[in-house]
Amino acid sequence: MRTRYSPLVKLKKSTMDKSERVVQKANVDLNSASIALELSYNSLDDIKTPTTGSINDLLASRSLLSSQRGLINHNKEWVNFAKKQVNFAKQQLKLDMIEYEKFKYLEFQEREKMQYEIKTKESKELDEIALMTYGKR
Repeated sequence: MRTRYSPLVKLKKSTMDKSERVVQKANVDLNSASIALELSYNSLDDIKTPTTGSINDLLASRSLLSSQRGLINHNKEWVNFAKKQVNFAKQQLKLDMIEYEKFKYLEFQEREKMQYEIKTKESKELDEIALMTYGKR
C-alpha cells in the first residue's frame, strides 16, 4: 500500500545507507591512521644511536630521529583528524536515522488510517447488504 510518505521514506533510507557507508569509510581511515602511528613508533624504537664512530654518524642518527618524530607528530594529527571525521559521520548518521524513523512512522500512521477507512467502508457496505436482505424476508 503506497502512501504519500512512501517516496520520502525511500529517499531517507538511501540517505541513511549512504551515511552508514561514510561511517564505515571513516572507521577504515581511523584504523589506517592508528596502524601508521603504531608503525612509526615501532620504527622509532628500531633506530639505534651510535655510541662510537664519527660525528657524521651521530648527526645522521640525530636527523633520522628528528624526521621519525616529525612522522609520529604527523600520524598523531592524522589520527585526531580521523577521530573527528568518525564523530562527525556518526552524528550525521544519527540525524539521518532520526529523519528516516520520523517518515517511517508517518507512513505507518497513514497506512493505519487507510486500513481503518477501508474497514469502516466495508462494514457500512455489509450493514447495508444485511438490511437489504433482511427486508426481503
